[in-house]
Amino acid sequence: MTTHRVLAPSPPIAGETVKGPASYFPSIEKTYGRPVQEWLDIAADGLDTQSHMAVVQALKEEHGLGHGHANAIVAYVKAELA
Repeated sequence: MTTHRVLAPSPPIAGETVKGPASYFPSIEKTYGRPVQEWLDIAADGLDTQSHMAVVQALKEEHGLGHGHANAIVAYVKAELA
């Protein structure tokens, strides 16, 4: 388990519009069948030693994510860790 865990955002309140990378999260969960928290943990671990684009590439190659979804996950984690 990571020591720098980035928590997934809470679900939006009815009528609230989510913007930025987190707006992809419902689609990511539906498309890949895993909670977004798992993807955030994978990205956070990867960012310990790799660049943004290297982690995006790993999510695409090793886990089958599309580029937009992978980039949204990594961008969210980077913003939360900053």
